[in-house]
Amino acid sequence: MPPFFEHALRITWLVVIGYWLWSARSAKGVASQESLAVRVAAYWLPLLVAVLLLGPGPWFGHSLLREQFVPHTVPVYAVGLGLAVAGALLCIYARMLLGRNWSATVQLKHDHELIQQGPYRFIRHPIYTGFLLLFLGNAVMVGDWRGLLAVAIVFVSFWRKLRLEETWLGQHFGPAYAAYRQRTKALIPAVL
Repeated sequence: MPPFFEHALRITWLVVIGYWLWSARSAKGVASQESLAVRVAAYWLPLLVAVLLLGPGPWFGHSLLREQFVPHTVPVYAVGLGLAVAGALLCIYARMLLGRNWSATVQLKHDHELIQQGPYRFIRHPIYTGFLLLFLGNAVMVGDWRGLLAVAIVFVSFWRKLRLEETWLGQHFGPAYAAYRQRTKALIPAVL
C-alpha cells in the first residue's frame, strides 16, 4: 500500500480511537450492564481478532486469507480510504449526538435518553454502521480475503450487541422505542 494511504488510514483510526477515549470520560453512570466475561467474549475478543486479521500481510504467509479479492491499485485504495473516513465521521458524529448516554458496552444509563436526531432519524445504530464502514474501508485497502473475514466478525459481534441493546431499550422506553423501531432500520436505511 502506498505510504500516503497507509498513513491516512492509520490517522483515521487514531482520530476515532482518540475521540472515543477522550469522550468516554463524560458518560453517565451505569444503571445496568452485561457481565465482564460476556463483554470480553462477545465484543472485545471478536474486535481483537478482526484487528489482527487486518494486520501485516506477512503474518498470514501464503494462505487463502492472503488471496486478493480486489486489486492493489490506487483507485481501490482511494475507495477504501473514502469508506474508512466516511465511517469514522459517522461514528464520531453519532457518538457526539449520544453525548453522556453513550457506552462502550451494552448498558442502561441513569436518566437514559432516547436520541432520535441526526443519523438516528434513519438508523438506530449509526455508530455500528460507521465502524462497519471503517472496517470495510480498511478491508478494501488491505485487499485480501482476511479483510472481509474481519468485517464479517465485526458484523456478527455488533449484530449480537445491537439485538441485546434493542431488548434493553425496548424494556426501558416501552412504546416510544417500539415506535422508533417501526420507522427506522438497525444499520442501513431502508434495508437492514
